[in-house]
Amino acid sequence: MSTEIRANTMLPARREAVTLTTADGLKLVGELARPAGTPKATLVCLHPLPTHGGMMDSHLYRKAAFRLPALADIAVLRFNTRGTASEAGRSEGAFDNGDSERLDVEAALEFVHGMPNVWLVGWSFGTDLALRHGGDGVQGAVLISPPLRYSTPEDLAKWAKPLVCLVPEFDDYLRPAQARERFTQARVEEFAGAKHLFVGYAEQVLDAIVATVAPDVAVPLPRTWDGPSEERQVKIV
Repeated sequence: MSTEIRANTMLPARREAVTLTTADGLKLVGELARPAGTPKATLVCLHPLPTHGGMMDSHLYRKAAFRLPALADIAVLRFNTRGTASEAGRSEGAFDNGDSERLDVEAALEFVHGMPNVWLVGWSFGTDLALRHGGDGVQGAVLISPPLRYSTPEDLAKWAKPLVCLVPEFDDYLRPAQARERFTQARVEEFAGAKHLFVGYAEQVLDAIVATVAPDVAVPLPRTWDGPSEERQVKIV
């Protein structure tokens, strides 16, 4: 019997709570969700601004971790940057406006070293972290609602890996026409009707990510599931 995949539907995966250790000695809270077999790709998720509620459970990343291992054979690492809290716990340290977070990104990339086809997926503040600190050891980056707030033109100019920008039509910071002007080396995908947080557009965003990092996987991804699943309500802290 097929089950509709809803916002809180968690599909099977090999899930483990992980601790990332930064070069300055901080312990960061995270989770790695892997498919049953060898991943086709590995996503390192960099969450939105923690001072405005961003964390590893921000809805697009939660849904990626709940769905992509089963639907697309993609591994998903999500974690809280320094000082950020979620249901899984609070990472040590304090928010540093994207500066010391360089060490958080480095710790995440070190953790997935050796895993296949590693891509950064940044969302809002996380896109600035990707642009500033994430070029080494990855195949490229998917930038969701990039505001270009903490990153500079120099950061963008030095980025030599593939970039894909998923830009809402009604973004609060950088709309599609502006994104095409600023990201001259990137593929910019416009999401008609969407706003910065992509509420109501999770399926389309996940499809776009999968099409980028694992183009042999058919999209759109299934919206129903025939195997075991559970409904998992995450506590927002």
